[in-house]
Amino acid sequence: MSDPQGGEQGEFRPSPDQQFQAPGGPPQYPPPGYPQQGYPQQGYPQQGYWPASARRPNDGLAIASMVLGIVWIYWVGSILAVIFGHVALRRIARDGKSGRGMAIAGLVLGYLGIAVLAIIIVAAIAAAHSSGTG
Repeated sequence: MSDPQGGEQGEFRPSPDQQFQAPGGPPQYPPPGYPQQGYPQQGYPQQGYWPASARRPNDGLAIASMVLGIVWIYWVGSILAVIFGHVALRRIARDGKSGRGMAIAGLVLGYLGIAVLAIIIVAAIAAAHSSGTG
């Protein structure tokens, strides 16, 4: 025969409050502010916590170099992107800031803009020269 709680008759079933208590009553803890006995207080890091890592700030000239390389502003932006990119790379190496990728992107885009400007100038001179001789 079984009782209403699902166990056999005469079987001891602890209540949910009693189920997880250790024998001898609830555990005794030391007052706050005192070290626990049996555990060393130094030499073991707290489990589950990682040290907070501070993010390095981006260099402002690296950001400006990338933005000017993207925007161009009639090729003046390309020239400034190259200048700012080189200065930013030097400052990043010296100060340890982040933003090296943005500075390199600004340099690449700036040099591409200057190359396009040079190609347009050469094409304009060639077109003017060929139309003047014909």
